[in-house]
Amino acid sequence: MPQLQFKQVSKRYGDIVALDNVSFELQDGELLVLVGPSGCGKSTTLRLIAGLENLNAGNIVIDGTEITSKPSKDRDIAMVFQNYALYPHMTVRQNLGFSLKMKKTGAAEIESRVKETAAALDIESLLDRKPGQLSGGQKQRVAVGRAMIRKPAVFLFDEPLSNLDAKLRVTLRNELARLHQRLAATILYVTHDQIEALTLGDRIAVMKDGQIQQLGTPQEVYNKPTNTFVATFIGNPKMNLLPPKILQVVSDAALVGIRPEHLLLSDQETGCITGRVAARQNTGADCFLTGEFENHSLTVRVPANSDHHIGDTIQITPIAENMHFFDESGARISQV
Repeated sequence: MPQLQFKQVSKRYGDIVALDNVSFELQDGELLVLVGPSGCGKSTTLRLIAGLENLNAGNIVIDGTEITSKPSKDRDIAMVFQNYALYPHMTVRQNLGFSLKMKKTGAAEIESRVKETAAALDIESLLDRKPGQLSGGQKQRVAVGRAMIRKPAVFLFDEPLSNLDAKLRVTLRNELARLHQRLAATILYVTHDQIEALTLGDRIAVMKDGQIQQLGTPQEVYNKPTNTFVATFIGNPKMNLLPPKILQVVSDAALVGIRPEHLLLSDQETGCITGRVAARQNTGADCFLTGEFENHSLTVRVPANSDHHIGDTIQITPIAENMHFFDESGARISQV
């Protein structure tokens, strides 16, 4: 049985539709990531599950129990926010144990679970500090620990790493992945960062305008995007989308998609397309050249030691088996 079922849920704010008949299931022990641009409905989804908002249609089930009309405290969920939401006057120990104290859990049990949680997150040395004495990464560990200690049916993470610098985000992303594997926790994770989605999620749901555009494993979503929105949202740099004739493809498709890593530089002009380098981006291990081909931009990944520069002429050959085809509405089709 799925741990969480989100069934045909709609949410409106006046004339604004935040969610439009959205359905998905979260399996026991799964980490499912909701990813999409600002305003797509991902945080609204979390707030509805947490009981912080009321839905207009549909229902929500957790561990086999209908919770749509239950108050937040009775939903068996724990939420981790991007702003940490720690009590500034309490020590880390007190923050971790607060929810258990409110449930009138015995002092010995609270202390045992505080120590267990602190050990799992490597924050034992911080237990007597207050939030004002912690770094951003330490605060986020405490916020995660405060959710962990409750041992809920479902964890809800609302962009928990967005306030951290780039290096710390990578570190904590890896720690969250290891923690999920160790605890086999059931997690619904919201982010606008497609790298977080691809690296953390067992599955990812790409959202736009209050609807799920595609739900699948990271590999499925990256390798077989269901439409042009998913194709260009997932992947950095984004997938190239061009009329078939630019890639010398015979097809009834309106657009052909090809990712930068599936384009090959060639010294042979026969069978290739020719363009001029308009931009060069070095990322360390790789380099991305953006070229102009018959008034269309095309980005190709090349080795970091590539000696191609702005203004150079380049010849490119697409790898045919890695092409994607889309109709005029943007939906994925097979080549015809």
